[in-house]
Amino acid sequence: MSFTEWLPVLAICILGAITPGPSLAVVLRNTVNGSRLHGVATGVTHSLGIVFYALTVTTGIAVLITQTPAIFHLITWGGALYLSWIAVQALRSEGSAFENADTETNTNLTIWEASKQGFLIAFLNPKIAIFFLALFSQFVKPGGSVSQQAILVATPAIIDGLWYSLVALVLSHPRLMPALQRKAGLINKLTGIVLLLIAVRIVFL
Repeated sequence: MSFTEWLPVLAICILGAITPGPSLAVVLRNTVNGSRLHGVATGVTHSLGIVFYALTVTTGIAVLITQTPAIFHLITWGGALYLSWIAVQALRSEGSAFENADTETNTNLTIWEASKQGFLIAFLNPKIAIFFLALFSQFVKPGGSVSQQAILVATPAIIDGLWYSLVALVLSHPRLMPALQRKAGLINKLTGIVLLLIAVRIVFL
């Protein structure tokens, strides 16, 4: 793959990563309710979910999802249920762990749980496969080189992981984090509402 062929892939992957959605909401919530490390862990494992779908597209497995509506809907509804579950948890949280602005972490949110949420938010979204199928269709050819496939898989994964890690690092800045922590209850409520609306949209649209 030439540099000029790769640039459009890079640009689209950047735009896809920075577009607000459930992933951004979860990274925000886990950073505010946990710590910088919780947010980064969420972002990194989210990129692993991106790797899964990018890899399935380049190997042709994503065609199964697009041509088998039952499988597509099963994964889609599973994703909607998971978003709803996270939304309910967010709505029930009062953010009381942050009454002290010096609190470093929320012990109720483990690094493992933050990591799991990051991965599942991406994994339970088969529309990512459709996105990559449309994006990579002009580049993935029968008998294509392994290096080309590796570039196509690595580009969105690295962009995604770097973007959400950057978001977590910015949000956890010493000048910004205390203000966010004092508003943790409101942030949780807004996050819950956003995730519920997205879940409803997934099911009915």
